[in-house]
Amino acid sequence: MAPNEVPQYIGIIRLLQFFGWKWIGLFAADTESGENFLQKLQPLLSQQRICLAFTQRFPKLFRLDDLDKFSDIMSNFFTHFTDIKTNAYILYGESLTLAWLTALKFLWDAANKGNTSLCKVWITTTQIDFMLTGNQKNWDLQLYDGAISFQIHSSENLEFKEFLQSIKPYSKHKDRFRNHFWEQAFDCFFPNSEWSPMGSQKCTGEEELGSLPEPLFQLQMTGHSYSIYNGIYAVAHSLHTMRLKGSNQRKIVAGKMAESPELQPFKLHPYLQGISFNNSAGERVSFNEKKEVAGGFDIINLITFPNKSIRTVKVGRLDIKASYGNELIINENLIEWHKGFNQVLPVSLCNEYCHPGFWKRKSERKTFCCYDCIPCPQGKISSKIDTEDCFKCPEDQYPSKEQDRCLNKTMSFLSFEEPLGITLASAAVAFSLMSTSVLGIFLKRRDTPIVKANNRDLTYTLLITLLLCFLSSLLFLGQPGKVTCLLRQPAFGIIFSAAVSCVLAKTITVAVAFMATKPGSTMRKWVGKKMAPSIVLSGSFLQAALCTLWLATFPPFPDLDVHSLMETMILQCNEGSIFMFYCVLCYLGFLAIASFIVAFLTRNLPDSFNEAKFITFSMLAFCSVWVSFVPTYLSTRGKAMVAVEVFSILTSSAALLGCIFFPKCFIIVLRPELNSRHQLIKRSN
Repeated sequence: MAPNEVPQYIGIIRLLQFFGWKWIGLFAADTESGENFLQKLQPLLSQQRICLAFTQRFPKLFRLDDLDKFSDIMSNFFTHFTDIKTNAYILYGESLTLAWLTALKFLWDAANKGNTSLCKVWITTTQIDFMLTGNQKNWDLQLYDGAISFQIHSSENLEFKEFLQSIKPYSKHKDRFRNHFWEQAFDCFFPNSEWSPMGSQKCTGEEELGSLPEPLFQLQMTGHSYSIYNGIYAVAHSLHTMRLKGSNQRKIVAGKMAESPELQPFKLHPYLQGISFNNSAGERVSFNEKKEVAGGFDIINLITFPNKSIRTVKVGRLDIKASYGNELIINENLIEWHKGFNQVLPVSLCNEYCHPGFWKRKSERKTFCCYDCIPCPQGKISSKIDTEDCFKCPEDQYPSKEQDRCLNKTMSFLSFEEPLGITLASAAVAFSLMSTSVLGIFLKRRDTPIVKANNRDLTYTLLITLLLCFLSSLLFLGQPGKVTCLLRQPAFGIIFSAAVSCVLAKTITVAVAFMATKPGSTMRKWVGKKMAPSIVLSGSFLQAALCTLWLATFPPFPDLDVHSLMETMILQCNEGSIFMFYCVLCYLGFLAIASFIVAFLTRNLPDSFNEAKFITFSMLAFCSVWVSFVPTYLSTRGKAMVAVEVFSILTSSAALLGCIFFPKCFIIVLRPELNSRHQLIKRSN
């Protein structure tokens, strides 16, 4: 009638897993059933990575000649009990196990003058009832406060409670057991009792069983009582069925049932095995294919009170028919733990939990349930308790300072709204306006000697290219898009090549013109209006060819860099081919160096305005900017990298504008008397 014990092992495992208890103490009776319990449970615990802190066996009963053994067990018992790491104990035994442990605790308190406070969670099996008998009936069960017990499933039966309340010791039939129980329970004696008086009072027979403390007697039907109750009714229903189907239909007298040949056990078994009926509690009673009662287990929580009374609360059940992993159903909110835990979930681990931000590393000298908590390495996190290993955040997130969660990365690009972007954009616009103003001045004074002196058309072209240089820097600001990524580097390369080619054309024109004035010089054939445009177009064309090849093979594209910075995602333009990018820079550098060399060599030649000297200074500044640009550009990331390039574009363009044109503007605007042919010839001489 009792359900199979094997599912109870699974229930214990699920209970330990549910509350996270992995460091367990195990007390088992030193009997054959206790040994069988250990052999079956220990492998299951190991498979689920639950460790036994200790295994303590204790004998079923003691004799007076076993006092030494009793003393050793009591010492071992409290050595285990004072282990602060082990707070969950599994107890397997028989009916007297609870009484034995209670007596052990009583003796220990007596030896230590009650200075012990043992606060543990007991997990008991179905064989154990929270009952005390005999001399222990006045003791309390505070030791087991908050215990969780597996009990055979039972249902409330009001008729059973009414029946118990109606029981009286006097009866027509002599019932020695009932009278003996009455004397022990109420500490009284009956006249002519066969037992020695248990107390000084006489039993009146009017005592009520409901007045007895619960540890001594319970009015509700326990799991064991429920099994017996169902068993009796199963036999009764089987007898009834057998009688109705009997061939001779004879009446069976109650007092002679055992003598009837119709009631031989082998004849009753077929009816008993196939029995199925509803009991008075409204539950179906039947047997499964293994001829076992088809019931599960209840999970009971024991609550004790200072007045030595107890209350048992059903907090869950073990469904043996449920799918794997779902066998245990428990309501944690109904559980009241031992009062020493202050109603906080007890922890039973070899060491404390590894909190988020740490991971478990197995200790070589200890069992697998004992481990060290190691902080997560840089760049990794752990977000749960007792994580086996740390892991990296997704690419669009980064670890928090505590390394216990991932935070979203912010998007970064050099926008027009931030101070740095506003400053660079304002500088680009300001220089563009300056270039436009200079171009306007030169157009207005186009017939003056200074404007006409150094190839007026080439001057206009240089000013327009410088204007475009300043405006091209705006392509590097704002959120990178497909179009801006395609345009900005090629536009920068072609426009700057055109500007530097104009400067180179100016210096070469001065040098060729001077050499052509010498008698018999072969350079005269190079002097003409076509030389300067040819230099500008050829210099620009080669750069345009490089940029076209770049765009045709590996063009730049918008890219999200999530690795360079920890907390930021960089929205940038991927240059596509880094080789082509540096080819463009190298070609621009080649033109700048060539312009600088030619300007330097012609700086002392007689010139109408001596423009070569100013070009020399401008190209020196230009080259200095771009030589320092390369290492600075490579050592920065994100918006700083873009800012470096924009700054280099603005400063190098401003150097050309300032060094070449501001001296001329000064004379044109502020010293117009010097802007005459006579003054230019005089200065030249």
